[in-house]
Amino acid sequence: MTRFATWAGKNADAVIALVLAIVAAALGLGVQLPNEDEITNSAVLAVVGLLATSVLRDRARRTPVENEIRDTLRSSSATLDGLSEKVERIDSFEGVVADTKRALEETSVVQVIGGAQVAQVLAEARRSTDRWFFKGGTGTYIRAKTLPECVAAARRERRTLLFRMEIIDPANVTVCEDYARHRRSVAEGTDATGEPWTLERTRKEAYATILAACWHKQRFGMLDIDIGLSRTMTTLRYDLSASRVVVTRDDPRGEALVVDSGKFYYGWVSAELQTSLDQARRVPVEQARLAPLDDEPTVEEVRKLFDVIRIELASEYTDRDVIEIIRKALRAKDPYE
Repeated sequence: MTRFATWAGKNADAVIALVLAIVAAALGLGVQLPNEDEITNSAVLAVVGLLATSVLRDRARRTPVENEIRDTLRSSSATLDGLSEKVERIDSFEGVVADTKRALEETSVVQVIGGAQVAQVLAEARRSTDRWFFKGGTGTYIRAKTLPECVAAARRERRTLLFRMEIIDPANVTVCEDYARHRRSVAEGTDATGEPWTLERTRKEAYATILAACWHKQRFGMLDIDIGLSRTMTTLRYDLSASRVVVTRDDPRGEALVVDSGKFYYGWVSAELQTSLDQARRVPVEQARLAPLDDEPTVEEVRKLFDVIRIELASEYTDRDVIEIIRKALRAKDPYE
């Protein structure tokens, strides 16, 4: 009974409307009541009052709910703003982590190898490469291994080969003397080829590299080769292939740096070598076709070649000196053996 009373109190307007509806139904069925018109009018007024009371009560109930919803939305908006700031901080932190990871990867890719590994690493770099950039002293190893093996691979695979070299200018006595003096200062006596470093040896080695380049160009038409002669010397040698760059010194037993392609330092070295070559004195190798060289060039052919490409041989060079240049060009000794 208590439960029914509680329910009726909460739904009084609906109970009253139900009673009035029953009364109206009874009247419609013909039940005779005194003062029917007054009762009907009063019932209508009661229903209207109940309707107004229901609307007011509904509004009264709705206002706290709307306020609660508004407060909830306002709180949610503040929470979302805070979450947005946190997401921005997370994105910033992820960027820092990514940059740090990339820096660590880049530094870990610079490998330091011992002198005993240099020949093997250079051999791997020559394998199937379609380009080679070199900057160094006189290019002894270039003549002995790099150029002939790269040309042989390109001929075998019937593809082009891009070759760029920068060596010291053999006609510049000052830079040749500086280079010879430097080589003697870091290694007394003879080197791995069995010869001491003198001014004349330095000049002949550089002349031999130019001769070797022209000789290979005449025998392999898909060799695109360019040579620059520098007025300054460098103590480092750069060998850049399609897969890596190897930085060595003039001591075959010394350590070397190796950087794989795709890393930022590889791109830096490539740009530096091209820029340096552009500033060097260019050898017009394409003119070498005007002075054909035999498989075993003669002294006269070599002299004519250097005249055609406008590289001055030393005036005091005898035929014996030219023969020595030919030997160095085509049968150079590997300094790593």
